Amino acid sequence: MSPADGPFPAAPVSRARPAPLSADARLLAIAADHLRRLGHRQVTVVGVAAEAGMTHANVYRYFPSKTALVDAVAGRWLREVEAELGAIADAPDPADDKLERLLLALASMQREVLTRDPHLFAVHRDATVESRPIARRHRGRLRQLVERVIEEGMTAGTFSLRDRERGIAFIFDTSHRFLHPVSIQLDAEVPRDLIEARLGAVIRAMLRILRIGTL
Repeated sequence: MSPADGPFPAAPVSRARPAPLSADARLLAIAADHLRRLGHRQVTVVGVAAEAGMTHANVYRYFPSKTALVDAVAGRWLREVEAELGAIADAPDPADDKLERLLLALASMQREVLTRDPHLFAVHRDATVESRPIARRHRGRLRQLVERVIEEGMTAGTFSLRDRERGIAFIFDTSHRFLHPVSIQLDAEVPRDLIEARLGAVIRAMLRILRIGTL
């Protein structure tokens, strides 16, 4: 021992161990893996329970049905989408730029998950078509983000709208063809650059109308 070390050996550096996953988080992780590998029709509560080392009755304490379980997996992804869109809505850019970026990002993220994880996309698509709670909450959050951008644009004089509600409805009506998961599924084989060019043209026309206030 050198004098610089002092009379006592250095205490070992403690490394904090990651906290174990909660039961519901473990179930979600297992369900997400099964969904990715097997598809949502082949996911079973019994299979998820077996891998988690619990009875299927215990799974129902956390998720009342298989649909609730797979929707919760999709909900984690949707929250990531909403966080990214929220960052765009909170950016210091002009409102018209933010609205364009928000719509382009929403379309792009859905196309990406359709390619990367088609079974997850299928849950999102079916939940939207059936208007399940996870889809209704997502729709509500999207509306809130668009509403914030519209209000900011009206305050700054970027948008000239006599009726804010009509303006928000106009945005969703005109972009529906490119944002609804069923349409995105139908266009899966269309080249991405062509889809982006078509959506870009729709957004430019939309922004012209929002700026001049002809609604």
